[in-house]
Amino acid sequence: MKELRLTVDTDKPMTLQDFLTKHQGVSKRLLTRLKRIDGGITRDGKLVRSIDIVEKGDEIVLRFGDDSFLEPNPDLDVDVAYESESIIVFNKPSGMPMHPSIKHQGDTLGNKFAAMFPELTFRAVNRLDRDTSGLCIVAKNAFAANLLQGKCEKVYYAAVTGEIPESGTINAPIARERESIIIRCVREDGQQAITHYKRMAYSGKYSLAEIHLETGRTHQIRVHFAYIDHPLAGDDLYGGTREDIARQALHCGQLTFNEPLTGKEITVRSELPEDIKHLTEV
Repeated sequence: MKELRLTVDTDKPMTLQDFLTKHQGVSKRLLTRLKRIDGGITRDGKLVRSIDIVEKGDEIVLRFGDDSFLEPNPDLDVDVAYESESIIVFNKPSGMPMHPSIKHQGDTLGNKFAAMFPELTFRAVNRLDRDTSGLCIVAKNAFAANLLQGKCEKVYYAAVTGEIPESGTINAPIARERESIIIRCVREDGQQAITHYKRMAYSGKYSLAEIHLETGRTHQIRVHFAYIDHPLAGDDLYGGTREDIARQALHCGQLTFNEPLTGKEITVRSELPEDIKHLTEV
């Protein structure tokens, strides 16, 4: 069972529910779920109710149950790009996380999958950042997941700042930024990372790049293009501007893989979203 420890840091006393939902980003859906778990919410080691008053300095511990359970949410709007007996390929919209977290309960791709296949475990073969759009393969069984892991050829498209060369390769090792658990950087002691690209269009402000990854490091595309001084449009985490788009302009537009049951090569494509397309239209 996983734990999350939170210390109340507000000067004004308030109900536990207000502290969690208004100050910690805990959804009411998750709060309801925690109430149903034995010892799901405690204060200083003792059970606490959502209506109880908490004060500055109180330590609140949230305990989560089985992570394999995902609450179904049939109301989520996600297109299916391909489906067979063993896999399904979603066209994930920007802004949708893959997996539930403290701030995202019920609005993830996993919740959509659970609504479609309540008896199956959510096994994502490839993963996209919350704000990255495009194709995601989810296996319907462990056999398909193992067979496809690391064997899907992905093509990404990104709108990057400025005019990039017609083609190129970025070979620069990537490591975790020492002061952050999220941010990555190029550093000599990092893991090898290789990105191939070619320019598809240039609008005078942004280039549209088609990208093939030789390695699959966290934030690899975003870090590499920032490293060569062409950060992704909208990617303010790595130096891009949000003047023209409110998220990193990155889209997984093509997947090629062998169908687990038949071995037949399958290619699935997804059209470039309008918010990226308009950035590089001449």
